[in-house]
Amino acid sequence: MRELMPRRAVLRAGLIIGAGGLLLPAAACTPEPKPQQLTVAGGESGGFYLEFATLLAGLLQREGIAGTATPVVTGGSLDNVRRVLSGEATLAVALADTAVVEAAAHERGDGLVALGKVYENYVHCIVREDSGIRSFSELGGRTAAVGEVGSGTTLTAARIIAAAGLGSEQAPDSALKQVNLGLNQALAALQDGSIDVMIQSGGVPTAPVVAAAKETELRLLDLSGIIPATRAQSGFFYDRVLIPANSYGQAPAVWTVGVANLLLCRRDLPDALATGTVELLVEHARDLVPASSAGVQFLSPETLINTAGVPLHPAAAAAYQALHG
Repeated sequence: MRELMPRRAVLRAGLIIGAGGLLLPAAACTPEPKPQQLTVAGGESGGFYLEFATLLAGLLQREGIAGTATPVVTGGSLDNVRRVLSGEATLAVALADTAVVEAAAHERGDGLVALGKVYENYVHCIVREDSGIRSFSELGGRTAAVGEVGSGTTLTAARIIAAAGLGSEQAPDSALKQVNLGLNQALAALQDGSIDVMIQSGGVPTAPVVAAAKETELRLLDLSGIIPATRAQSGFFYDRVLIPANSYGQAPAVWTVGVANLLLCRRDLPDALATGTVELLVEHARDLVPASSAGVQFLSPETLINTAGVPLHPAAAAAYQALHG
């Protein structure tokens, strides 16, 4: 990576570039006060979202971008988008498909913007190795945990299930029964046999799944064959991505569904805060990779601006341009 501009130069550049790309006199810009408090909406305990939110909040505070920054335990993407739109959270991580759907549902799409794509989210479709289940098509009539209420997993899982023809509308007599359980609850239910499969979105590896795989042999199901139908029905949010071999015990490599995970804010977020956050994403990428994650496709310069149709905050877009041309 080429040498980055000094912090002050980046901030100055981000502040003097107008929305239409015109240069405004630097002297005419009054520096914005540093926010004293901000919150970063994360996810449930043990999950990748909360790990990332905790690292980001700590870095925002240490680098003086905010007086205090606090990560918040939440239900996940759906909950996070609502918190940002209501002003309850300053920043939030969320799946791109959930962000678009939820913003449109609240008629606040013009108020929700992104600061960057922070990592690729991997849909984990997990069964016990001793279940004998080897493909998604075998799940008709079974019971699946599809994420906690308020999580983005619930939306993504429902779309995959429908695309596979296993939704209640597609297969009334042999539908996959969906129950709402969070990550830790779902793993416990899978281990004791009260559910047949769990669908969970997260980074690779997801720490609680790693721990469970040490006690119970797990298998991940290949979802790549369902991607074309999912995209046809629900839009181009879904990519084919690989979960590497041995990410979870002895489980082999498997292709699955990938969804962009975005760092979101409202359009009225102060420009200096947006610019400073982008600078952290670029210059401190290694500090923002949770220790439990392999960091696959995480915070690369090429993907940060690929926000899956959610517009960048204007100051964030200017900061990326200043940093990378």
